[in-house]
Amino acid sequence: MTTMKASDARVMTLDQIDDEVLKLKKEQFNLRFQRATGQLENTARVRVIRRDIARLKTIASQKRAGETPVVKAEAQKSAKPVAKSRRLKASRPSPAREPARAIANKPNKTKKK
Repeated sequence: MTTMKASDARVMTLDQIDDEVLKLKKEQFNLRFQRATGQLENTARVRVIRRDIARLKTIASQKRAGETPVVKAEAQKSAKPVAKSRRLKASRPSPAREPARAIANKPNKTKKK
């Protein structure tokens, strides 16, 4: 079970990428049939194929658009660190995501006449 590395796909031409995507889609089709008939032994292969197809399609669209891909190491160097207070604020749940029972137990703030 080998996955296609992004660096390997980046050196391929667009025609080669399209051929590889077609080959992977055929394999995905066969795996779906094997799963439906109960003959699929390696269930993790379905996930690997799906991700390889997505990886190849992403690289192909980047090449068609003429973009230069950002390497992870370069992206991490240029990224600004996030302030601690912003990280804490983002980790707290918003009031809209409170469970229903917590909302039901809150007192009603409407005025009674």
